[in-house]
Amino acid sequence: MYFVYVLKSIVDESTYLGQTKDLERRLEQHNRGVVASTKSKKPYVLVYYEAYMDRETAVQREQHLKRSRFEKLKLFERIFAAT
Repeated sequence: MYFVYVLKSIVDESTYLGQTKDLERRLEQHNRGVVASTKSKKPYVLVYYEAYMDRETAVQREQHLKRSRFEKLKLFERIFAAT
């Protein structure tokens, strides 16, 4: 199983979008400061994830969300409308 996930920084409420095979381990890495692109804004909380059967599909979804501002906006509206 592979995951596309969204994290939210507790420090400044910025978001991070990524994909991984091990969601729990990856969140831990972000919060330990191992990931260079997120270490200055840690800690993070997991606010959303989608599960996929194969890595290729997860990577395609991640890239689609990162490249399409409209799709990312739609997703974030769904995620944060309830909070």
